[in-house]
Amino acid sequence: MQEIILVLEFVIGLVAIIKGADWLTDGAASIAHHYGIPTIVVGLTIVAVGSSMPEFVVSVVSAFKGNVDMALGNVVGSNIFNILGIVGITALVMPITIDRRNMKYDVPFVVLSSLFIAITAFDSFFDTTNPVTDSISRSDGLLMLCTFAVFMSYTMSIAKNDQDKATDTSGNEYKQSPLWKNILFVLIGLVLLVAGGDGLVEGASGIARWIGISESVIALTIVSAGTSAPELAASVMAAKKGDTAMALGNVVGSVVFNVFFALGTSAVIFPLGIGGVTATDILVLLGASILLWILTAFGQKQLIITRTEGAILVIMAIAYYTYLVI
Repeated sequence: MQEIILVLEFVIGLVAIIKGADWLTDGAASIAHHYGIPTIVVGLTIVAVGSSMPEFVVSVVSAFKGNVDMALGNVVGSNIFNILGIVGITALVMPITIDRRNMKYDVPFVVLSSLFIAITAFDSFFDTTNPVTDSISRSDGLLMLCTFAVFMSYTMSIAKNDQDKATDTSGNEYKQSPLWKNILFVLIGLVLLVAGGDGLVEGASGIARWIGISESVIALTIVSAGTSAPELAASVMAAKKGDTAMALGNVVGSVVFNVFFALGTSAVIFPLGIGGVTATDILVLLGASILLWILTAFGQKQLIITRTEGAILVIMAIAYYTYLVI
C-alpha cells in the first residue's frame, strides 16, 4: 500500500508542476500583454522560463531539502534527455532545418553549461581533501546566475534586431482574458508548482528507497524525463507545424536555463555535492553538448539534422538509459 502511495505522490506531483507551469506561463504572458509588453519579450522570458519551470522547481525544492542527488541529477538528466532525446525525436518527426547563423552563438552556451558542471564535478572526483558537499558552492551558483543574465541579454538584443520580422500569433488570445482571471491563473500555478514539486521529490525519493536504487538514478531517468515533458511536447508540435527552428531553440534555451538558472539558484540556496551523479553521467552530458555543437557549427550555411542523425541521437539516449538501469 505504501508503494502505491509513493507512485501516486510522484505522478500527481509531476502532473501538478507541469499544469502549474502551464497556467503560470499563460497567466503571466496575458498580464504582460495587458500592459503592452512586446510579444518577443514575453516569448524569450516568460514563455521560455515557464517551459523549464518543472526542472527549476524540482531542483530548488530538492536543494531546500538537502537532497543533492535529486537537485543535480534532475538537471544533468534533463539536459541529456533534451539534447539526445528531444532533438533526436524532433528530427525523426521532421528534419531540422535552420540558418546556422541563428545557432552560431547560442549553442556554445550549451557546451559552456556542460563544461561548467564537468569542471566542478571532476574537481570533486579528484580532490578528496575537500567535502563533496562543497563541489558546487554558493559562489559557483552566483557565477551561473550571472552567466544566465549574459545569455538572456544577448538573446534579447538579437530578438530586438529581428523584432520587425516577428509576428504576434497569440496577442488576441491574451487580450480576451480578464486581468483578474490571469492573476488567478498565476496564483494557482504557483501553488501547484510548489505543492507538486514537494510531492514529486518526496515520491521519487521514496520510490528509490523502495526499489533499492540511488536517488540519483531516479533523478537521471524518471524525474528528468518527466520534467522535460513540456519541452518534448513543444518541440514535437513545432516540428509538426514545420517550425523546426523553434523546436531546436526551445531545447537550447531549456538546457541553458536548467544549468545557469535552476542549478545556479539551487546552489545559492544550498551548496551542492555531486552525490550519486557519476563521471559517466557528466561525460555523456558533455559529449552530447559537443555533438550538438558539431551538428550546428560546421558544413554548409543551411543546417539540416536529418532523420538518420535524429535516429542516432535517440539510439544514444536509449543506450545511456539502458546503462543506468542495468
